[in-house]
Amino acid sequence: MKYDFDREIDRRGRNCLKYDFAAERGKPEGLLPLWVADMDLPAAEEIRQALHRAVEHGIYGYSEVKEPYFNAVHDWMRDCHGWEVEREWMVKTPGIVYAIAAAVRAFTREGDGVMIQNPGYYPFGQVVRDNGRVLADNTLHEENGRYTMDYEDMERQIEASNVKLFLLCSPHNPVGRVWTEEELRRLGEICLKHGVLIVSDEIHHDFVFPGHRHFVLADLDERFRETTVTCTAPSKTFNIAGLQVSNIFIPDAGLRKAFVREIDKTGYSQLNQMGLVACEAAYRYGRDWLEQLLVYLKGNLDFARDFIDREMPGVKLVEPEGTFLLWLDCRGLRISDDELDRLVVERAKLWLDGGRMFGPCGSGYQRINMACPRKTLERALRQFAEALKNEGI
Repeated sequence: MKYDFDREIDRRGRNCLKYDFAAERGKPEGLLPLWVADMDLPAAEEIRQALHRAVEHGIYGYSEVKEPYFNAVHDWMRDCHGWEVEREWMVKTPGIVYAIAAAVRAFTREGDGVMIQNPGYYPFGQVVRDNGRVLADNTLHEENGRYTMDYEDMERQIEASNVKLFLLCSPHNPVGRVWTEEELRRLGEICLKHGVLIVSDEIHHDFVFPGHRHFVLADLDERFRETTVTCTAPSKTFNIAGLQVSNIFIPDAGLRKAFVREIDKTGYSQLNQMGLVACEAAYRYGRDWLEQLLVYLKGNLDFARDFIDREMPGVKLVEPEGTFLLWLDCRGLRISDDELDRLVVERAKLWLDGGRMFGPCGSGYQRINMACPRKTLERALRQFAEALKNEGI
């Protein structure tokens, strides 16, 4: 490979959330962290060069973007996802969770229902509750390690909870589903029928494994386009989350106006200069880097699957179709969530994301970030397996 994804880089001592804040987050020091969804892999050289040029200029004042920035984003969406976006649709925000919070306030009132699908990315529920909305959980249906949407329950809860907004995670974090065209169309039709707007978080859309395809919900039907807010960002794809830049696409002018008004209320205007530089460089020059990364991640997935099957009885890998996150079903260990958490932290010396934070249906699961050098992933899984063996589980 042109890019060396095997190289282990020490991230400690750099105010790194993943490595340097165990004590602040109630964890013992010295754990191997595979929790938060950023990569232990360096960004593409082209991104770093663009940032170096910006830094060397020496002036870091207020910045905005012009046509070249939009063209880079537009071409990426067209070439990688078959989606032709228009410049007027785009609203830049410092992050997708920030955008979701703004959408909740812009498109619903206190007491309105907002639907999520657990086990789900936990900030969704936090944003709904913190803004005084009613949380409606359309829990995903799991059978033999595969998750699907429960459309009958979806309709029941939309009516019962006065749902006005649906927060979709596509591809899904943490279960790794890449929703099919049929699944998304059925969801879209139900939301149209009941007058429910959709915020589609598609931040993991560039991580899809062979045999699967990501569909942009808003691009499947002109009617969906007018009722959907599509959230994208280069942050997961190119490991630049700390630079805080997202591109939100809202084709409907009325919805876009309401969304922008809500952002204006927060007093936020221009984004971080370096984030804008990195985003444009990533989408303009990062294709080759990403293609090689996807091959490497597929190798990590294959390694993890084989290791878990061979060395970790009682643990099953929920086969991911996308993302770089592994959802481990540990229910076969027949221990409580508290015991599982203690095993992971105190015996395996790992910092993972316990399944309960993704909703009650996450009980008995653990989430692992596999976007790291293979040696790091092997070390983590081996520590987990040895802990199981030493505990006689």
